[in-house]
Amino acid sequence: MKTFSSLDIIDPIARALREEGYTTPTPIQAQAIPKILQGNDLLGCAQTGTGKTAAFAIPVLQRLSSRPAPGRRKKIRSLVLTPTRELALQIGESFSAYGRHTGLANKVIFGGVGQKPQADALRKGVDIVVATPGRLLDLMNQGHLHLKDIEIFVLDEADRMLDMGFIHDIRKVLAALPEKKQSLFFSATMPKEILSLAGSILHNPSKVTVTPVSSTVDTIDQQVYFVDKGNKNRLLVHLLKNPDIATALVFTRTKHGADKVVKYLLRHDISAEAIHGNKSQNARQRALKNFKAQTTRILVATDIAARGIDVDDLEYVINYDLSNIPETYVHRIGRTGRAGAAGTALSFCNAEEKAYLRDIEKLTSKTIPVIDHHPFPLTDHQPAAAAPQQGQQSNGRPGLKNRAKNSGRRWSVKTRKSR
Repeated sequence: MKTFSSLDIIDPIARALREEGYTTPTPIQAQAIPKILQGNDLLGCAQTGTGKTAAFAIPVLQRLSSRPAPGRRKKIRSLVLTPTRELALQIGESFSAYGRHTGLANKVIFGGVGQKPQADALRKGVDIVVATPGRLLDLMNQGHLHLKDIEIFVLDEADRMLDMGFIHDIRKVLAALPEKKQSLFFSATMPKEILSLAGSILHNPSKVTVTPVSSTVDTIDQQVYFVDKGNKNRLLVHLLKNPDIATALVFTRTKHGADKVVKYLLRHDISAEAIHGNKSQNARQRALKNFKAQTTRILVATDIAARGIDVDDLEYVINYDLSNIPETYVHRIGRTGRAGAAGTALSFCNAEEKAYLRDIEKLTSKTIPVIDHHPFPLTDHQPAAAAPQQGQQSNGRPGLKNRAKNSGRRWSVKTRKSR
């Protein structure tokens, strides 16, 4: 098994990794870091939660450190383009953590907040910019930054970028980059559109694939509850009576739905906050900070935050609404079970969402066990006839193995590690 010390990482970064408690790289880190350090372009297919950020942040910091920029004033030498504000902030935090002893400076820029602090920081000079496309182009158009000195370009979460309609913005950014550069391209899925975009960016890239496309992490215990739409709130409160669920990330389909769930939980004395696009950036960051500190027990989010929320040891994700896009389910539950840790993903499915569940199971090639012993069963639920699988009865209910696991409880839980 490889260790970080075997990857030829320079001492300032290795020291920071030790301070962060990192000893063993994840598979994508072990494969990608040496290739990036060699100066190769990289095409990486990796789902969320695999340690992808460190896989590019560590070698980017090392390559920039090994070639100090001429002159006193810092120039933007690396650009990381990412789809959401939350993910941009998470990546910025990683660069700051791993690069704390390198002397390299990074700045995160995104919309939804005043641009003056961002423009002032860029004027003073930074080495690395982590940006969302819209604000980046705004600042470029106003002359606050240029990309002619970029040595390493990273496009992260490329499939999410395309889903959110950023393709034209991406092409504008690409046109402003120098022809000679190292390019790193990461995506959780690799449909034809993504491969075409990668082909326009990368030159003779090394390729790293650490998990099958659109697979779910094996350490995540997935369960589904069939429930009428009008009873989802009550089922959620019922599950949260379990004290072992110290915190949980809950996903809804709409912003309005997220706010309604929060109000319902607060009425039942369960601390909760919402995070979605209608919230101010300050409110979003405050909610995420409170959730990480466990002063807020439940964080209710829409899909815009599905890949941008990074919480250590998060054990529970609850899909209050199933997504109609099966890949989104993979991204959502990837907030737990990260870097080999255990996690639990509970999904609520009403009559209209049964088709979504079938699509998810088809994409992941997994049948999600049904937990039907709960107080709010779906009144019109008729399990489809199917060949019984190992450990599961043909009536669609959990088999003896699962029943033993759930004996004496209405839901399955794991004892939470002390912090």
